[in-house]
Amino acid sequence: MRTPVATSASSELPVSPKPTVGIAAARVCVSIAEFVVTSNPNAELITYALGSCVAVIVHDPRSRVGGMIHFRLPLSSGDPDKAREQPATFADTGIPALFRTIYSFGCDKRDLVVKLAGGASMNGDSAQFDIGARNILIARRILWQYRILITAEAVGGQIARTVRLDVESGRCVIRSGGKESEL
Repeated sequence: MRTPVATSASSELPVSPKPTVGIAAARVCVSIAEFVVTSNPNAELITYALGSCVAVIVHDPRSRVGGMIHFRLPLSSGDPDKAREQPATFADTGIPALFRTIYSFGCDKRDLVVKLAGGASMNGDSAQFDIGARNILIARRILWQYRILITAEAVGGQIARTVRLDVESGRCVIRSGGKESEL
């Protein structure tokens, strides 16, 4: 069972076996069905190859805390055991867990910059089974229910995306189709 990681620049207390963020510059990979929250200003959070999966990227410019989740499926109702073991697998369990962790770092909802990426329609998904579109819809709905505004997004289409977040600056970069752009 892999659990989320939360780290602090001043006290590196890992919550899982995943490598923690040190004080030196560090690239922290957010794998599928995981989320990471850190206050290390030298950290860069990155998730690779978002196809139908969606990343929710959160940055608090005031406290310089960053977080990211890479969830795979919209709803946990089909596998509640997996949702308990790996809440970040699903939007409906992972997104609330991400924000609870962000708030535990002392962040205020009014300061948060929230972005979405991913949710592509991959491998000719039919409209009925378009997991990417369903992932986007549920992420937007959850954030709306919690009254959290989405600042920017790069979602949908038929291309995979890689996302990076620089925790100190809040700069978020999307790489897709061999091109980079700021989100």
